[in-house]
Amino acid sequence: MKTPPPIAVKSGLKKLGLALKKARLRRRLPMELVSDRAGISRETLSKIQDGDPGVSMGNYASVIFALGFGTEWMKLAELSNDPVGMAFDEERLPKRARSMLAVAKGKSEA
Repeated sequence: MKTPPPIAVKSGLKKLGLALKKARLRRRLPMELVSDRAGISRETLSKIQDGDPGVSMGNYASVIFALGFGTEWMKLAELSNDPVGMAFDEERLPKRARSMLAVAKGKSEA
């Protein structure tokens, strides 16, 4: 039995689903057309608009693209948008730089 997603995830998907539905309606696009463009069934589009966490991320992405939002969301986890990741990277920086010659010399002595 699968563990249900956290409440924050459920509410976020509900919010996203409603926003996608409103975007579709603002564009005056019928469900049939959007589902065809996204390569999914009308039933799956309905589930997405309801924020169903059981629908694959790929299907959500296809609907986002079909509505004309492009692929900007794909940059969500890039380092420039990840202050926690940047902090970890900063912590892992070496205290000093060694020349390649010193590194090679150290390996040959091992």
